[in-house]
Amino acid sequence: MSRLAPVPAEDWDDEVRRSLTPLLSADRINPRDAGNVLATMVRHPALTRAYLQFNAHLLRDSTLSARTREVAVLRAVQNSRCDYLWDHHIPLAQRAGLTEAEIEEIRSGELNDDADQLVVRAADELADRHAVAAETWQALGRYFDDRQRMDLVFTIGGYALLATAVNTFGIEAEADEPAPR
Repeated sequence: MSRLAPVPAEDWDDEVRRSLTPLLSADRINPRDAGNVLATMVRHPALTRAYLQFNAHLLRDSTLSARTREVAVLRAVQNSRCDYLWDHHIPLAQRAGLTEAEIEEIRSGELNDDADQLVVRAADELADRHAVAAETWQALGRYFDDRQRMDLVFTIGGYALLATAVNTFGIEAEADEPAPR
């Protein structure tokens, strides 16, 4: 059940539109393209703008590959039980090269690829302990440098935070999308 509804189109003013500029191009700054999550977040434009500057780094400027980012995001939102973000990141994961079978492996936590398995393990440890274990950190170093491991921690944490907000606000799937599983 929604606790906060998306801001209606007629209430989108310049402040609302400016708050979305860190992530969306000018032609996508509208309620339909923003989707329910961003159209709800703009109830607090200053917070939205600050968060989206961070989120834009995670999505566009991270040192992680798109594939690794999406493994991390999917596992973080899986751990957070956030169907909305899971469903929204499936197409991004597929564009990043993940197959349907690999996406199901992320859901189950049993991956065939060692680097992907370590990313999932890091996400699970962050969800459970709020820290990556020393052994996992060291193993991640076989595949990722320090900046990449930092981006990994912030990607997992950033999406766990967003999932917490989505779940708390009760953000619902867009009308043209299937209801969450």
